[in-house]
Amino acid sequence: MKASPLKGIWLMIAASAALAVQDGFSRKLAGDYNTLMVVAFRYWIFALFVLGHAARRPEGFRAAIGSRRLGVHGLRALVMIADILLMVQAFTVIGLVQSHAVFAVCPLLVMAMSGPFLGERIGLARWGAVVLGLVGVLIILRPGAEVFSLGALMPLGAAMMWGLYSVLTRATTRDEPAFPAVFWPAVLGAVILLPLGIWNWRPVAEDDWALLLGYAGVAILGNWLLTKAYEAAEASVLQPFAYLLSVFSVLVGLTVFDERLEPLVALGGAIVCGAGLLALILARREARR
Repeated sequence: MKASPLKGIWLMIAASAALAVQDGFSRKLAGDYNTLMVVAFRYWIFALFVLGHAARRPEGFRAAIGSRRLGVHGLRALVMIADILLMVQAFTVIGLVQSHAVFAVCPLLVMAMSGPFLGERIGLARWGAVVLGLVGVLIILRPGAEVFSLGALMPLGAAMMWGLYSVLTRATTRDEPAFPAVFWPAVLGAVILLPLGIWNWRPVAEDDWALLLGYAGVAILGNWLLTKAYEAAEASVLQPFAYLLSVFSVLVGLTVFDERLEPLVALGGAIVCGAGLLALILARREARR
């Protein structure tokens, strides 16, 4: 596909908005039902989607899903499940606003993990950006203060899981097509969550089936838009706009769930996002050199 940075940017903005709506569904449904039940349902629908997509691939089903790294994909599936469960549970405990303020540190953690795991060179200036981002997280979490809770560590744990997932994804897509990296975590995750989802299943109110199906549908839409964005433009072009997910999710929390944006949370979130953008600028300069 011919590169189209502007198209990729708009797709990334649309993906961020869709994923923020997905987070709103997550917060509502996991608050009314059970986190394992809600996340399992999402996985089951997404697995059906990728199975159907694989069946329509021009190279054929078996060739489309072929991979020499099924063990790594299994690990990626487990890490992704942990990431989603932690984040969705955080939505119900501390809300969308504070969760995403902390989760915004994720790109910095990806960069930090890329050094030891992938052998990428990380300069001192970019390590400084990582430290600055962690300072922002500490401002948000305020360990030792009365507002601090163990629930506040959930989005930080989710960010660490997503960072590990991203690094493992880079490792698997270096010498293999990208589709197996999407297919296997979805299918394996659905299988892993099958007994947990069934065990924790609760009767669903008739009106809530629309919410569950909407949740699964917008999750598929967000991931599809995200994939198309990365097909249209390079990750370095799109990364600044990925922070819009946190912005949109905060807006959902403020307008739909009547959450509050506390001054220290806003300050810490701004520091985290600013540190991430600084790291991106420094990475581009290092690449040019």
